[in-house]
Amino acid sequence: MSRFKLVALDLDGTLLTEEKTISEENRAAILAAHDAGVTVMFSTGRGIQNCQAYAEELGLKSPLVTVNGSEVWKAPGELLERHTLNAELIRRMHALAVHYDTWFWAYCVKEIYNKEHWLPEAEIDGQQWLKFGYYIENEESLTAIRRELESWDKLEITNSHPFNIEVNPKGISKASGLRQVCAMLGIEMSQVIAMGDSLNDVAMIREAGLGVAMGNAQEEVKQLADTVTGTNEEHGVAQIIREYALK
Repeated sequence: MSRFKLVALDLDGTLLTEEKTISEENRAAILAAHDAGVTVMFSTGRGIQNCQAYAEELGLKSPLVTVNGSEVWKAPGELLERHTLNAELIRRMHALAVHYDTWFWAYCVKEIYNKEHWLPEAEIDGQQWLKFGYYIENEESLTAIRRELESWDKLEITNSHPFNIEVNPKGISKASGLRQVCAMLGIEMSQVIAMGDSLNDVAMIREAGLGVAMGNAQEEVKQLADTVTGTNEEHGVAQIIREYALK
């Protein structure tokens, strides 16, 4: 019997193919793990509105860590905890995005805003903000934005792609969300397999009993992981589930 009781999966670049689908190999491995009594869950930068369909596709009723840990769900539709960003920080992050002319987006509890769909200044305070993100392919601008954000010392700063920055409340990450899930399930982080491909996966990869980087992961993620599996196009998730969760 495997010592691992929980498999936590990032979605984009990990479970999902480049076409944003779940391969038959990954699907079969996840269902086999579920049948063996191993909890399989998503731990993603996506909001609940952008990942619940995948849970439904697989028939999973397991917990969810969404928006990089800003929301933790007991099960789809059952919120356990939510962590929000101060509205004044949102204003400052938005001003940075405008100054550097980046693509940007922000998750609220019930809405996703972006450069083409922003809200009036007077309505910013009335929202529950979960995450802010930037995308720009100018590396100097990306570095400048990151340095400015870091200087505030109020934020958790990661990425889900080499050309983006993702921002959550300080101390909030996929790892903090998984710790809450483990406490709820009565298991330890040492019993968790965590798989991902980007910097927003690093915290959970480092804290899990087995931290796995995808073959397509950013190099820094590979260096920090316990092992590297196949790419998201090579069913890397299934490879790890079969090798570690089902033995």
